Amino acid sequence: MRNSSLCFAAALLASSSMLASCGPQQSAEKKAVAQATDQAAETADTATQGAKPRLLATFPDSLNTPDGLALGPNGRVFLSIPNLADNKYPARIVELTATGYQPFISHLPVEPATKKATPMDLAFGPDGNLYYAENQYENSKEYKSRLMRVLMRNGKPGAIETAVDNFCLANATVWKGNTLYVTDSQWDMPDNDKGSAVMRFSLAELKPGTTIHLKPKTQDPHVLAMFTTTVNETGVDNGADGLDYDSQGRLYTGFFGDGSFHRLTLKPDGSLAKQEVVPVAAPKIPCIDGLIIDRATDKAYVCDSRLNSIDVIDLKTNAHTVLARNGDTNGAGGRLDQPAEVLLKGKQLIVSDYDKPEKHFVNTKSDAPHTESVIDLP
Repeated sequence: MRNSSLCFAAALLASSSMLASCGPQQSAEKKAVAQATDQAAETADTATQGAKPRLLATFPDSLNTPDGLALGPNGRVFLSIPNLADNKYPARIVELTATGYQPFISHLPVEPATKKATPMDLAFGPDGNLYYAENQYENSKEYKSRLMRVLMRNGKPGAIETAVDNFCLANATVWKGNTLYVTDSQWDMPDNDKGSAVMRFSLAELKPGTTIHLKPKTQDPHVLAMFTTTVNETGVDNGADGLDYDSQGRLYTGFFGDGSFHRLTLKPDGSLAKQEVVPVAAPKIPCIDGLIIDRATDKAYVCDSRLNSIDVIDLKTNAHTVLARNGDTNGAGGRLDQPAEVLLKGKQLIVSDYDKPEKHFVNTKSDAPHTESVIDLP
């Protein structure tokens, strides 16, 4: 999931014309090859629906799974690339630019046991520091995931430290005021191996130089809400994934494994008042990965990774529409290629094409090009 900051001020990618100019930094020869590939993909994609995504950036094989997105100060856009499709390459965080991307953090601290760094969703805190969820689940099932803190100085990254450890599958991050919410998509309990949770942490306890240690397989004090995933034919039991909040301050999360959509209403003190499943209108969304909510309209833009689709849920009516959908493409030309995260910036939706499919997904293989897409909203 993705960072949920909504910024409507003028910034780097605030106009269609500027985004249209974004793309891979490549030679004329490579552009000609890419154009031919795009035309072939256009012909083959008979599943196209709705809006037509455009290409924002193309990455080499060493940056193979673009994922979390964060809107930073002065409109800068940051992207995590955990490289889980081919983790022989070290994970990185890059900054999207008017001509593609540039390095931001190329050497992330690895987890001591797994020897890997796997950044997922990102969020800038009110303290000015950058926080990212680190998903170690594919490297270890032994609660090795972490929440990391990048100490920022004058817009540049400084020391990187562990803010919270002992997650199982840390995933989405979103700040609401001085509280940081994080999803753990595999927070299992002794009597529930299909569990997941939304955690909450106050800014006051997230002190630089200190680490919070979670208590796995318990109702840790940081657990706000817990869930159980219904496993379908994909065999995936990942639960709470994307996370954001609406204009009334209610939190929403979607399940990667079964596509259910959940609302959490909070009490004035921030504790849980009510937990409910949102009856999203048919047809059913089978998988919800990242999501973001436009709090001006209370519309949620959700990534249906399984159907290679960006869908819209109207939180006022529960109506459900398809914004953009593609078939089993390779992502050429900006076509969706298993969207995993979204970032709303003005009237444009930036989409990370994660391209690492599960069984029964429309996307059947991880392949080049590795891309970031953008959709112009009405």
